[in-house]
Amino acid sequence: MTSGHRRARPPCPPRVLGARPKVYSLRLVIDTISSVLATGCAWRLVPQDLAPWSTAYRWFAAWTADGTWARIHDVLRVQVRLADGRDQPSAAVLDSQSAKSAEGGEAIGYDAGKRVRGRKRHLLVDTLGLLLRVVVHSASMQDRAGAKLALDGVRERFPHMGLVRVDGGYVNSVDAGLVDWAARHEGIKVVAVPRNADVKGFQVLPRRWVVERTFGWLTRCRRLARDYERKTAHAEAMIQVAMIRLMAARLAGEALPAPTSSVDIGAARRLAEDLDN
Repeated sequence: MTSGHRRARPPCPPRVLGARPKVYSLRLVIDTISSVLATGCAWRLVPQDLAPWSTAYRWFAAWTADGTWARIHDVLRVQVRLADGRDQPSAAVLDSQSAKSAEGGEAIGYDAGKRVRGRKRHLLVDTLGLLLRVVVHSASMQDRAGAKLALDGVRERFPHMGLVRVDGGYVNSVDAGLVDWAARHEGIKVVAVPRNADVKGFQVLPRRWVVERTFGWLTRCRRLARDYERKTAHAEAMIQVAMIRLMAARLAGEALPAPTSSVDIGAARRLAEDLDN
């Protein structure tokens, strides 16, 4: 340990009364957590000029357990939507992503369709691509079952929610249980955006590309390239922290570079057309 750090145990979780004063500032702790998220390094390998890994991890776990990350995320999402001239979300897009697990832990399974051993991340995003809900579960769970976890109670949190777009894997002629369940329990209409069978390879689907872009935002953080967390709650918290960083930068007015590639230019054009419609 360098001379700049004091040899002391990490602080107690913030809810413990009578704890001694903090040795490291909360800003330094957040910078350490952000460094782990962005660079993908192990907790024990954080740079020496940041807070000790044990301190940062203890605060990260405490803020995950008491819902601090979720509350900060929800406040920032409301501010971003208001800045864009929007109020309560009335439509959303749902999709899942299978992530390989680099560690053991809870809810590890095998996705036979993607041939991935790990977990699935179910994201429910608004029309801007902002996260409304995230649920991390075993990769062996079917998409329709995972979708019910993501949609359960969503109408209570977002009273104006009435439409959720999904891909064809969630709704088909064999099993329409998700559509009936969503209409009966949540009062939400689930609509599948069909894929053109005549087109081979990747194709952009109307409105469905919004959630794919959100997955792209998340994978810019190397910690999320795989699932390194041993607890699903920590995996969900890492996704929330990634979105917090993105929304905070947007609210701070950080200038984003203009799109240069044909893919980015096409995505910007489709977003403008969708917003106009």
